Amino acid sequence: MADQERDLSCLDRLRAGDPAALDELYDRHNPLLYSLVLRIVRQVADAEEVVQETWVQAWKRVASYDATRGSVGAWLVTLARSRAIDRYRSLASRRRAETAVEAEPPDPRDEPPAVAVQGQIRERIVAALGELPPQQRRTLELAYFSGLSQSEISTQLGVPLGTVKSWARQGLLRLRELVPQEEWA
Repeated sequence: MADQERDLSCLDRLRAGDPAALDELYDRHNPLLYSLVLRIVRQVADAEEVVQETWVQAWKRVASYDATRGSVGAWLVTLARSRAIDRYRSLASRRRAETAVEAEPPDPRDEPPAVAVQGQIRERIVAALGELPPQQRRTLELAYFSGLSQSEISTQLGVPLGTVKSWARQGLLRLRELVPQEEWA
């Protein structure tokens, strides 16, 4: 019996509620699923959790398997990959949130000189932005203040991506001239 036939037989048994069928699928496919997930999430503990969640999802959603869309192995890989990417994004989001909390601005009453210096730097940057050509200023504002990617800026401004990249580069070089880094220290 070929692997795909055995896998399909296991799925039929899973639909009937046979837990031994899950054991067979696990033995055949878990090494591949685990290595794929570990490559995505990069942490052993996270990879183990994602693989476990994948098998639970396979058990619960066995009816969603469609043989016309690929093999059982491909279905399991898709489940694992989707869960791993979700976990990776969730962890990245959590790290960004933790970093943002750690990087909260200091209370002005704690360090008045530092806050004053930051205010001066902010004023210098705003003034320097005002000296840039409008397209460079708008590109940098969209990138740094609105958080848009260069592709998104290209779409929003209706100009080619290469043009956006040029405007951003030229604007940053001009800002470097107008507000030298040594003045930030």
